[in-house]
Amino acid sequence: MNDLSKFEEIDFHKYLQVLQRRWIPGAGVFGAVVTLASLNALSLKPTYKAEANLLIKTNQTSSLTGLGEAIGAIGRLESLGLTNNPLDTQAKIVASVPVIEETIHSLALKDDKGKELKIRDFTKRLKTESVKGTDILQISYTDKNPNLAAEVVNKVIEIYIRNNIEANRAETASAGKFIKQQLPDTEDAVRRAETALRRFKEKNKVIVLQEEATASVNRISKLEEEISQAQAQLVDVTAQSQKLQNQAKINSQQAVNVAQLSQIPGTQKLLEQLQEAQSQLAVEQTRLQPEHPTIINLSEKIAALKSLLQQRTEQVLGSKQQVSISNLQIGELRQKLIEDFARSEAKRVGLERQITTLSNERSAYKERANILPQLEQTQRQLERRLKAAQTTYETLLTRLQEVRVAENQNIGNARVISAALVPDLPSGSQKKLIIGGGAVAGILLGVIAAFSLDVIDRSVKTVKEARELFQYTLLGVIPSVTKSGKKSNSLPKVIGRDIPHFPVGDAYQMLQANLKFLSSDKKPKAIVVTSSASKEGKSEVAANLAVAMAQVGCRVLLVDADMRHPVQHHVWEMTNAVGLSNVIVEQLPIDRAVQEVMPNLYVLPSGVLPPNPVALLDSKRMAALVASFAEEYDFVIFDTPTLAGTADAAVLSKLSDGILLVVRPGVSDYGSANAAKEFLNQSGQNVLGMVINGVNVKREPDSYFYYTKDSAEAGFAPGNSVLTEINTSGFIRKEDV
Repeated sequence: MNDLSKFEEIDFHKYLQVLQRRWIPGAGVFGAVVTLASLNALSLKPTYKAEANLLIKTNQTSSLTGLGEAIGAIGRLESLGLTNNPLDTQAKIVASVPVIEETIHSLALKDDKGKELKIRDFTKRLKTESVKGTDILQISYTDKNPNLAAEVVNKVIEIYIRNNIEANRAETASAGKFIKQQLPDTEDAVRRAETALRRFKEKNKVIVLQEEATASVNRISKLEEEISQAQAQLVDVTAQSQKLQNQAKINSQQAVNVAQLSQIPGTQKLLEQLQEAQSQLAVEQTRLQPEHPTIINLSEKIAALKSLLQQRTEQVLGSKQQVSISNLQIGELRQKLIEDFARSEAKRVGLERQITTLSNERSAYKERANILPQLEQTQRQLERRLKAAQTTYETLLTRLQEVRVAENQNIGNARVISAALVPDLPSGSQKKLIIGGGAVAGILLGVIAAFSLDVIDRSVKTVKEARELFQYTLLGVIPSVTKSGKKSNSLPKVIGRDIPHFPVGDAYQMLQANLKFLSSDKKPKAIVVTSSASKEGKSEVAANLAVAMAQVGCRVLLVDADMRHPVQHHVWEMTNAVGLSNVIVEQLPIDRAVQEVMPNLYVLPSGVLPPNPVALLDSKRMAALVASFAEEYDFVIFDTPTLAGTADAAVLSKLSDGILLVVRPGVSDYGSANAAKEFLNQSGQNVLGMVINGVNVKREPDSYFYYTKDSAEAGFAPGNSVLTEINTSGFIRKEDV
């Protein structure tokens, strides 16, 4: 997040620097555009604007009857706080083509050429807008004729109100026609809904479902209680029957049969006769043989009695069920047991049938109760349909009466609050608009012009750009000596003589100090000063660097090695009749060519200009001279030609400790700078660093040094000065020199 903020801040400063550098052409473009706009505005003839106000209101009759809500909001405006403001709609209607065409034709409006006024030209003059917070629509028209302006506004309002009334009537009539068409279908829908509800109730035997549901719940509870009681009785009766059955040793069917037969008088008599015959037979068999007639007669009698009992059994039971004679021949006690068992079985069977009947009834009630919610839902749906159909039908009948009332209305939604009056003063808004638009356009064009010029300009513009381009150690930043950052003449200026020590002198002191502490092993003594292009101030830097070194007590030799365009003899106001070229060819000794221009500073001019300077600089004699200079002086500074198209600096740098490259923002361009950097890298030159010359401090976003008045007056005391700089990451730092 912090990195992003820093990036945006840097971009902001970059754009601000462009405007600072190009403010003059930008201001010129702005002034020209504003001037043209002002002249155009002043040349316009005065125009007059007539205004009128309309109150857009709700149709009261429609609002009271609710007709607007039912038939599409005829003549009704909803709340003005909605997203779609009805006033905006009415404003569009006022400025619609039909209204404009009728106004043009009614007033026979003409343009400046005498032709019928075109709709688009009329629209440009007509303005409709709503008054914020009210239901008022403001209509205005601008024209050179004040009377015509007022007449046009009033005519537009007249046509709009008439059309509004006609539209309301047409919509009301259309609504009435629509209602009449819908009434038969709606009435039929009511009948269908009533029939469906009636058939549903008949089919499902529905009276009051809610009461039926309550009754079903109560009946189911009662049935469950009765079933529980019957089941308890059944358990008791079953246990009693089982006990009686075990005692009587007879099943339930036999017990019933015996009980039935025992109740018949004839059966009992037959049983008595049978028992008597059997007794006689038993007695006779003890004394007679089986073939005896008496035995045979008794046996036949017993068989006949048994056969007769069987016939009686079949007659009573109605079936061919076999009943044991021994079961019929029972005693009084067993007879009572059998009768009790039969009654108990009958009661048990009755209880089982009762439980079955009650269970079936409970199931029927539960089944009915389960479908009651669905029946209720269906009934409610049918009732809702019926109610909706009835409501729609009743509403349509009511609305039909309301429509008939509304058809007789002769009012609209709009009422004139104030008609347009003839304006007595011209409108100045058009002139202000033109001038204001010109100012905005001037600002935009000025900014565009500034950035366009900056893009076209291929020069290195700031210290930061120079550092990013060359990527050499930044040894010094020399501020500009004039407000514009440009020299008043072509000759270099010397600190202390032509320019004050503060702040330029302090900057050169910083430069010489950084050179001293550039390397801890060996400090550079012989320094070649050059630049990538001309007019970057290399000669001035060389001269002032020599002065700064001399001021701190160093013996310095300034050699003008630019034998193409020498300037050092002009700087120090000395002759160039003899100099370096003469010494190289041994026309005279060194001491006759070197002159002391100030304490500790000696200058060797270029001398007579040779036809081939490179040959002289690349000679053995020159190498010997450089070696002797280094022994005799603390520092030797060579002012050499630029790197553009010459090899002088490169040749001489091989004999020295390295090159000090001078870069001047606004002068050094990217083409020559890149060429110089590539040349230095390919030739293997030792570049000590670079110095940025002629910097306009106000246009630099970063502070590369600071000065105070006290430090300027105190100067630099050799041996105890402290060098300090701020935001100079490319600087060599050294304290407590």
